Amino acid sequence: MKMKNGRGKIPGFGLSLGLSLSYLSFLILIPISALVIYAAKISPAEYFNIILDERVIAAFKVSFFSAIAAALLNFVFGFIIAWILARHNFFGKKIVDACIDLPFAIPTAVAGISLAMVFSLNGFMGKFLSLFNISLEYSRAGIVIAIVFIGLPFVVRTVQPVIEELDNGVEEAAASLGANYFQIFFKVVFPSVLPALITGAAMAFARGLGEYGSVIFISSNMPYESEIVPLLIIKKLMQFDYAGASAIGATMLVIAFIMLFITNFLQNYMIKERSS
Repeated sequence: MKMKNGRGKIPGFGLSLGLSLSYLSFLILIPISALVIYAAKISPAEYFNIILDERVIAAFKVSFFSAIAAALLNFVFGFIIAWILARHNFFGKKIVDACIDLPFAIPTAVAGISLAMVFSLNGFMGKFLSLFNISLEYSRAGIVIAIVFIGLPFVVRTVQPVIEELDNGVEEAAASLGANYFQIFFKVVFPSVLPALITGAAMAFARGLGEYGSVIFISSNMPYESEIVPLLIIKKLMQFDYAGASAIGATMLVIAFIMLFITNFLQNYMIKERSS
């Protein structure tokens, strides 16, 4: 039930809204505004001089391509894992389901150290891969693995509830009309899951783009080769180059907003197409 002004009759709306906005401002809006205000003090010439530096561009390339590769891997395997967890029962399912949330629970530095130990030449995976002349330690491939590790839960936890809520009656109706398994999957199931899958992959990409702790332990962190943007920002702060750190940080912030806008646009567009 609603009142004439459109508000619900639940009391305390004004207080709840005020507390929510205050909490959001102190945690997110004020720090972001401080970064934007400080970056705005930099002249356009100085800003482009910082951003177009060869080392900065190389770091952006490493971060972007690694985050995109990890997001694509999570797009595929995150969907498969979510499908298995939502549609099938098997021994140890609860343990597997709990392990999906481990990257949320453990510090990223711990994840980085663990991955570095596993994929080092002395680790059991590193020894196995060395038989095929494959080395993931201190390489860009190691960066992708670290980002996949921290980004997988975003895809699984976004897609799994959508799969669980799918109406099996629609699939049964498609089967009764003569559709085979692949037609049901690609024409009925996958289009319903795709908006959530894109959202999860976009969040995994954004998370991987700003990842620091899990990457620095498995990457060689060499400038122009495997140096990521967050590490470059840390180095500039340690050198008291606040202008450089602010310019790079503000650029990352703009990229994050663009990613969120594109993700929301695609999600709303696909939902409208499905409903029309």
